[in-house]
Amino acid sequence: MEMTRFARFVRKATAKAGSWHRLGRLGGLAALYGIRDELRAENLHDTGALEAAAEPEPSAGPRNLNARQPDGAFTTVHEPMMGALETRYGRNAPLHMAWPDEELTLVPNPRRVSLELMARDTFKPATILNVLAAAWIQFQVHDWTNHGKNERPDAVEPYEVAKLEGDPWPQEEPITILRSRHDPTYDPAGGRPPTFRNEVTHWWDASQVYGSGAAEVARGRSGVDGKLRLESDAGQVMLPLDPATKFDIDLTGVNENYWVGLSVLHTLFAQEHNAICDMLKRRHSTWSDDQLFDRARLITSALIAKIHTVEWTPAILPTPVLHDAMFADWYGIFNGKLDGLLGFTHNDLITGAPGSNTDQYDVPFAITEEFVSVYRLHSLIPDDWEFRSMTNHAVRAEHNFQEVAGKHVRPLVSALGWADLIYTLGTSYPGAITLHNFPQALQRFELENGAMIDLASTDLVRDRERGVPRYNDFRDMLHRGRVRSFEELTGADRPGAEPFRRVWAEQIRDVYDGELDMVDTQIGLLAEPFPTGFGFSDTAFRIFVLMAPRRLKSDRFLSIDFTPEVYTPEGIDWIKNNTMVSVLIRHHEELEPVLRNVPNAFAPWPKVAER
Repeated sequence: MEMTRFARFVRKATAKAGSWHRLGRLGGLAALYGIRDELRAENLHDTGALEAAAEPEPSAGPRNLNARQPDGAFTTVHEPMMGALETRYGRNAPLHMAWPDEELTLVPNPRRVSLELMARDTFKPATILNVLAAAWIQFQVHDWTNHGKNERPDAVEPYEVAKLEGDPWPQEEPITILRSRHDPTYDPAGGRPPTFRNEVTHWWDASQVYGSGAAEVARGRSGVDGKLRLESDAGQVMLPLDPATKFDIDLTGVNENYWVGLSVLHTLFAQEHNAICDMLKRRHSTWSDDQLFDRARLITSALIAKIHTVEWTPAILPTPVLHDAMFADWYGIFNGKLDGLLGFTHNDLITGAPGSNTDQYDVPFAITEEFVSVYRLHSLIPDDWEFRSMTNHAVRAEHNFQEVAGKHVRPLVSALGWADLIYTLGTSYPGAITLHNFPQALQRFELENGAMIDLASTDLVRDRERGVPRYNDFRDMLHRGRVRSFEELTGADRPGAEPFRRVWAEQIRDVYDGELDMVDTQIGLLAEPFPTGFGFSDTAFRIFVLMAPRRLKSDRFLSIDFTPEVYTPEGIDWIKNNTMVSVLIRHHEELEPVLRNVPNAFAPWPKVAER
């Protein structure tokens, strides 16, 4: 796809202004469209067809055309395996920049980077958000990406990371990091960098709720009226237990890395699915279990996509330009006021992506490795938790993060109940996405099998192992230009820069031994100055500008097939008329007094004592 004339104009205009966000509201919005077009032309790269991919399930007629398939097949009818289960990740980096350097996978020592640059010294809150927003993004990432179980240590030698002098790591042995799952279809002689495959569907299809693959989807279904399985436990609506796990963890589409925030959202949207089934059943009394399930999944998935687009994103990027841009992605530039034109135009600028023409931009749709990298937002997770009563805001329980994850989730729900848990998520701050704010709990986290991980070190190794360019190359491939000094990287060279930015520059220089081009992308994204009001970096935002609308435009169920004929008229109305707040109130009426005047469920809620 060639870069448009408008994109070339915007490149010159933003270079002259210094940055797109200095162009004002209308100028900034226009600049974002130009940046998006430039990235579409130059930063979508195909990693090649799967030589040994499984064939799609045989066509089952109308169901393949009008319903999401368990494995994601037939979302693109003429290329049925595009974006399906076990297809490759794409790249935003040009392929010649995506080759990993095995000799530098552990250089510099990722444990040193983790402890000296990432570790939380004091909790730095993100006061524009609540912890529900932190849970939400992990909930979404589990829908989009999973590289699968890592290689077994007896099959492939793990990475061994040397501990530092005085290292608080609780085990005597070196820190081991298992290697990413090998792609058996990769041909080293093909001239392409190593590839990896996605163990979930690439599509925005709520696979974290439903599962990826026919067997997984079937496990969660009740078999009656299209509904998902739910049960009552200690007076609380709960997902059933997953018999495949060693400990008592919810049965849901994805239950890895599970904690109480995820349990809240997985249970909530299983309830929402079932409420949609009830609504459809009242209007279509003769429909079968499959018909009700298929339509309810379409509606639930689209509602989740809408909430993320027009609620979560404006919450973490709360600026007028981003508010307008995200609403335009979903509703068009007239904010849905020209719905009547849907029958006359399929231009997403006018109507928003839903109802517009599907577009792959000359490259088959796939989640990219660079997209995975920029959504490593673990700093959002607090280490310490105070669970409070929504009746009087009194502290009911105190826990560390390890005690709200895995096998501890269901006892916590039973002890405290959903209302107080959700109220706590809504009224608590997550961590800010910045240096020195990575949760210490995740730097020595004990898995259910007893193994210990340092997730910060693992994140660094994953990017290096998978060929994600390091920070300066990452900036360069996104047309932001290279930084020329550590001071420029951290913003220490700017007039009026905060003193800590010079400290950061010295710290990063020391850890990377003065090698500016060796700085990891994760460190650069955390250290660079953010645009005013942003919750994460402008460099990470470039991947978002490219991939967020692509997830809508490339999916026919969120573009050309977003119609009353496919979703039903009442399904379209359900999506249009509901928000995260209304979903919460529908299934937890006791939250209504708190949420009554809350415009965005992901911004901090009023505490009961403050009402």
